[in-house]
Amino acid sequence: MQNKLKIINDPVHGFIKIPYEILFDVIEHPYFQRLRRISQTGLLNLIFPGATHTRFHHALGATHLMFTALETLKLKGVEVSKEEEKGAMLAILMHDIGHGPFSHALESMLMDDWHHENLSLLLMNRLNETFDGQLSTAIEMFQGKYHRKFFNQLISSQLDVDRLDYLKRDSFFTGVSEGNINTQRIISMMNVCEEGELVIDAKGIYSIENFLTARMFMYWQVYYHKTSALAEFLLVRILERAKYLVSQGIDLPATENLKYFLYREKSSATDEDVQRFTQMDDNDVIQAMKSWQNSDDFILSYWCTCIIQRNLPKTIISSHPFEPEFIEEKIKNTNEFFGIDNGNELVHEIKRKLLPYNTDKQPIYLLQKDGKKIRMDESEDQLLSGLMVNMTTRYILTFPREFSKINS
Repeated sequence: MQNKLKIINDPVHGFIKIPYEILFDVIEHPYFQRLRRISQTGLLNLIFPGATHTRFHHALGATHLMFTALETLKLKGVEVSKEEEKGAMLAILMHDIGHGPFSHALESMLMDDWHHENLSLLLMNRLNETFDGQLSTAIEMFQGKYHRKFFNQLISSQLDVDRLDYLKRDSFFTGVSEGNINTQRIISMMNVCEEGELVIDAKGIYSIENFLTARMFMYWQVYYHKTSALAEFLLVRILERAKYLVSQGIDLPATENLKYFLYREKSSATDEDVQRFTQMDDNDVIQAMKSWQNSDDFILSYWCTCIIQRNLPKTIISSHPFEPEFIEEKIKNTNEFFGIDNGNELVHEIKRKLLPYNTDKQPIYLLQKDGKKIRMDESEDQLLSGLMVNMTTRYILTFPREFSKINS
């Protein structure tokens, strides 16, 4: 009989225990193993060479943090049954199972705005059939419908174990120390109030503020870094362009599954869609881009070459939208330099916005010594959360680097 209660060595959290056999069974399933071939951070390794970790890594790490969080709550007198613990760990283990190649960048392109959470739910339901209903509690928690609210919040809220893992993990692999949060300290401050909601012991306020600032810095320094934003934008444009060319009768070399989605018309998902989607990973897209560098279509060839050879277009970042005249000048220069008439395809303004702390959507509550709870941004002790309630927007203009060398 196979021993399924494994210990996994993780570079971020150390040793991770797999305490239930069903967790091991889900990890072994092809749907989950596919996550080994899906990058956690898209093309971020073009900017931060160490960022080559995968969704597989992240899902295991988040599951470990869920286990730790529930152990902490149990020590504080919160009753958690084995079924609930198993359900919560399964829910967070599978929360990203529906991610497509290169994660967020391509999900709308491949499956007509099918958000990865919809796909995750669909795949969870299929796995639930495979495992005779053992995932029912997990699915209820994943959907935010479980009657004890703190379980839903640990899976998805402004302070969930998903965020705790990806911030610490992405900080570790990119080498950006500003994102390095103390997950153990934050988890040790978690509690459950009388209403059954997740709260933070009041003395933990600065750890939480540090978590919010770390997340904000990671977004602007890493995820929304102008070159990161550009690489993700180019991926989407490449597939859109490929889909357009295919619709015009142009044959493009691609793996069988990617080709299927390039030719696929808009419709609700079929069994074949799902079957093919779960066969696809980052490698399909990388292979296609390598081939499409030689495409007769200048735009597709140009973009694919930019990514594969890492000779990326130029970017300028601003806190205000760029003047239309300035953009028009870049388009004119592009047309003249390359001798084309569709230079507007190569000049784009990309917009990124971030609200570090949303006071409307599941605010974080502090549990005071008298048992009352208070919103963190209203606490007299808060230093930073009051400053994080405003949206910040940045505009990134991208255009070919070639003619900018001439002008500089």
